[in-house]
Amino acid sequence: MGKLVIIGGAEDKEGDCRILREFVRRAGGTKSRIVVMTAATELPREVGDEYRRVFERLGVEDVRILDTVERQDAGSSTSLEAIVKATGIFFTGGDQARITGILKDTPLDEAIHKRFAEGAVVAGTSAGSAVMPDVMIVEGDSETNPRVEIVDMGPGMGFLPGIVIDQHFSQRGRLGRLLAALSQQPAVLGLGIDENTSIVVNGDQFEVVGEGVITVVDVAELTHTNVEDSLKDEPLAICGAKLHILPHGYRFDLKKRKPILAQTASQPEPAMAVS
Repeated sequence: MGKLVIIGGAEDKEGDCRILREFVRRAGGTKSRIVVMTAATELPREVGDEYRRVFERLGVEDVRILDTVERQDAGSSTSLEAIVKATGIFFTGGDQARITGILKDTPLDEAIHKRFAEGAVVAGTSAGSAVMPDVMIVEGDSETNPRVEIVDMGPGMGFLPGIVIDQHFSQRGRLGRLLAALSQQPAVLGLGIDENTSIVVNGDQFEVVGEGVITVVDVAELTHTNVEDSLKDEPLAICGAKLHILPHGYRFDLKKRKPILAQTASQPEPAMAVS
């Protein structure tokens, strides 16, 4: 199984590029073969070229841009061949509904999941991070208290099931939106990812990489909620939720739902072998 690099958006592309550097290193370093998926954006050429420049500046020689405008594009032999050879697959930002609408349940979707199962690194930023769970936030209101009406949910790409992810988290005040999303479906963990911040998921654990924090909301042991009795425009009561705030270097056990405090410093891991 490969690793996931899930980014809260607005990651550094001009300076040290810590997060994108981490993605490249884990995908095989200068020998990595990276495919940039631009399905989320309405400016695929501009966005694709921007990431090509960053990855090439970091030493990657093999960077492919896959611009899938319609679902029929997700079955082309050229696209499938690029994914089969990829060691790193990167979903750009834009509109997460475009990603699922164009790619989900297509041959390209199947090929990406197969490469992930074989060890490729799959990354996404902003909309590209929102699609990582099996059920995702499609859209919703920021900077408000939790109510059912403020968030719409839909099928995600299923790389990280049982989790709800929200991005641009602190910058756009999305705690209420994340809590409303958790109230609508059976996931018990919500991850709010700040801008220029990411989680690197390896098996049942993730590590925080970046300048902001990860807000982990655990609703597995609520003592009270009024979800069943509330109309969609009424405020939700949520009692007994756990909140963890994790900066760079901290790790979290997704299975045990606990921070890993014994080792907080980021340690390099071997790069993926390129075959």
